[in-house]
Amino acid sequence: MRAPYASDPAESRGRLYPEDESTFRSCFQRDRDRIIHASAFRRLKHKTQVFIEHEGDYFRTRLTHSIEVAQVARTISGALGLNAELTEAVALAHDLGHPPFGHTGEDALTLLMAPYGGFDHNAQAVRIVTALERHYAQFDGLNLTWETLEGIAKHNGPVTGALPWALAEYQELHDLELETYASAEAQVAAISDDVAYNHHDLHDGLRAELFSTDELAEMPILDRCFARVDELYPGLNYYRRRHEALRRFFGMLVEDVIGVARESLQEIAPRSADDIRHAGFQIIRFSEPMFEDLKVIRQFLFTRMYRAPTVVEMRKEVTKVVNELFPFFMAHPENLPKQWRKDVEEADGETALARIVSDYIAGMTDRFALQCHERFVGGVDASAMRSVPVG
Repeated sequence: MRAPYASDPAESRGRLYPEDESTFRSCFQRDRDRIIHASAFRRLKHKTQVFIEHEGDYFRTRLTHSIEVAQVARTISGALGLNAELTEAVALAHDLGHPPFGHTGEDALTLLMAPYGGFDHNAQAVRIVTALERHYAQFDGLNLTWETLEGIAKHNGPVTGALPWALAEYQELHDLELETYASAEAQVAAISDDVAYNHHDLHDGLRAELFSTDELAEMPILDRCFARVDELYPGLNYYRRRHEALRRFFGMLVEDVIGVARESLQEIAPRSADDIRHAGFQIIRFSEPMFEDLKVIRQFLFTRMYRAPTVVEMRKEVTKVVNELFPFFMAHPENLPKQWRKDVEEADGETALARIVSDYIAGMTDRFALQCHERFVGGVDASAMRSVPVG
């Protein structure tokens, strides 16, 4: 049964361009389906989550990560009586704006775009679903509902201060009320992102042999998980033991979020989705003890995985790729694909051109960025990058 504070599709604030409603799908279901069919969603299969170029078949990509986030989000949403379709739509779209090479690529593009209005992957996700997906006859973008766009823009909390240009541009057309918190559904998508990567980064790091099972068994939370597995299944083989422990870790994170959310919801007794937006704090979150324990785990991952010496060196290489592609296309926009040249012809000045180039590079997959760099600039050794995390 849906809770009174859940987002009701019948009360949606609608789309920027009005459309006839579907006879068999809610507006949030249509949003989810449009996201799944978007070109940007398909490209996530070749974008870095942690390991570049995805040469290891078992490592997560942005696509598999997004699917895992959506699975967690639906579970939490169902437990709290929220709208699962809206939650899933935001979860599936939350990483659409990531450029190639994970956060390393974003760091490079952020610096390059500083003189031209900035870059932010959440803002870029909004730009993708409102402007850059150009398939429909009646509009650019996917024409998603206000609630889904709100969730993509501010699932991590209110957006304050100077806005990245991509978000500011759309905000002028369609006020997403960036100063408030997002719906409970969007908050669930945000915490599900944390749950998913806290779990799978440990799993991927083990598979890459960047640290050992014994080291994880001494970490907060994980020590209890391994102890319970050893109690239930003494003598279990190495791979099953760590899988069982990480499975329990995953479950503990989800249970913690649901427990905290139920306590907060009982305390403030919201009667509408807007009550969640104006509660003044993020309702869907980890407990303080869990959050503190996770900080220890994240610091371990930062040191042993994201900033290992080999990773630092690889970050330099992929940063070079982005840093050299950007000025190349600024100087030679005629090398952009045919469908981008009309935008270039209409560009008014350097800033407008830089934003087109940023959109193009941000949409690249890891492998395509390497191929472009090889073709236009003179590439780095792609073979040396296989299965190397870039953070």
